[in-house]
Amino acid sequence: MTCDTSVPPPGTVIKANSEPLNPRLDLANKSPTGFSWGYLGSGPAQLALAILADYLRDENAALAHYQAFKEKVIAALPEQLEWTLSRIDIEHALTDIGVRGAE
Repeated sequence: MTCDTSVPPPGTVIKANSEPLNPRLDLANKSPTGFSWGYLGSGPAQLALAILADYLRDENAALAHYQAFKEKVIAALPEQLEWTLSRIDIEHALTDIGVRGAE
């Protein structure tokens, strides 16, 4: 999974493997107005949940770990610059927060 984005104007599309990332509002509706990053808040929480649900393919694990992933990774992403998260970046972050069995 690679997440690529540009500066976050309203309507920014986050992509995972070249497809728009599903916000997974069905799991938890933290930010119905969309994704955000670069701080701790509801938009970053929704992005963290969506990334982990896509990466882990395990809804329960995503729900269990998205807050720690938000604090470790999503809050640290630059708000006004382009960024990319690779599978390796996600895997390392999951290892750092103690998630076992990350791909």
